[in-house]
Amino acid sequence: MSKEPIVLAEALASFDVLWSPRIVTRVNDYDVRIAKVRGEYLWHVHDDTDEFFLVLDGELDISLREAGVERTVHLPKGAVFTVPRGTEHKPSSAEGAAMLMFEPTGTLTVGDRHDEIPDYVDATTGHELG
Repeated sequence: MSKEPIVLAEALASFDVLWSPRIVTRVNDYDVRIAKVRGEYLWHVHDDTDEFFLVLDGELDISLREAGVERTVHLPKGAVFTVPRGTEHKPSSAEGAAMLMFEPTGTLTVGDRHDEIPDYVDATTGHELG
């Protein structure tokens, strides 16, 4: 990891692939990841970890299935939200967004249980920035 400050706007400008997070740094045993998104992701669950989202640009919706009820939270630019572990969720952005996520190092982007993975989704534990 870099020992120099990372400018998030520059890091985001360094790649164009959607739904393919880049690791900008690590904090203890957590990756700090950034991603560009547009359209819908897939329903998935992280059984053992919460997932933190910060919208850097654009707007993000996260649909949640909790106790048999589905709801959607809307996150404008600058908003944060944590999806609790074990909660089925599906991020989406009609117009496109950039986001930052905190997840334990090695967490698979499609979770532990998920719908079929579409071709445009990168099932990864994150790519190194660069």
